[in-house]
Amino acid sequence: MRAPATIVCVDCGGTCHLLGHPDHDLEPGDSVAYRCELCMDRWDIVMADDEPDL
Repeated sequence: MRAPATIVCVDCGGTCHLLGHPDHDLEPGDSVAYRCELCMDRWDIVMADDEPDL
C-alpha cells in the first residue's frame, strides 16, 4: 500500500504533506510522517490494515 501524499490537519484544517516518499510499498503497522503547511504540526500516522476483520 502507498501512503497518501496529503492529509487534512485535524487541528487547523490545513493540508499536511508527506515527509519523505518511501520507494517501497508500506505494510500495515508501518508509520509515516506528515507536516501541516499552516500550523506546522507534525502527524505520525500508522498505516492500517485494509482487510476487513472476519
